[in-house]
Amino acid sequence: MRLFIGFCILFLVGCQSSKNEAIAKKETVYEMYKPSEMAILMNEMYLINEKIKAQILAGEALEEFPEAYLKIHTATLTKPTDRDDFFNSFSELYIDRGREVYNASKDELVIKYNNAINTCISCHQQKCTGPIPKIQSLLIQ
Repeated sequence: MRLFIGFCILFLVGCQSSKNEAIAKKETVYEMYKPSEMAILMNEMYLINEKIKAQILAGEALEEFPEAYLKIHTATLTKPTDRDDFFNSFSELYIDRGREVYNASKDELVIKYNNAINTCISCHQQKCTGPIPKIQSLLIQ
């Protein structure tokens, strides 16, 4: 029995590698997400519309039409192939609806504002559906 135990110990010791092999770590390189010009513009438009909504609800006069909206025609999209006839027509429609908000009488201001926001929602139902709930929060009930 002693011989068997001795043999097992020798076997276990002999099976261990005397080399200290370094385990190569795979280095992971993380790239920071860089939003497209359009993503940045959409976030800016959201903030502008939040401010407009607050002004309407407070009964305040609106400032001037935000010229930043016009960048919608030139901003680089996340997927450049998304700039198609559909996108271009909704971009133009949104600009028109946005201008209507600034030209609206006090009585039709909420309707015109909601029309502009609904234009955003309609476009996003076809392209880039992710932000729809956030956009819907801009509607005035």
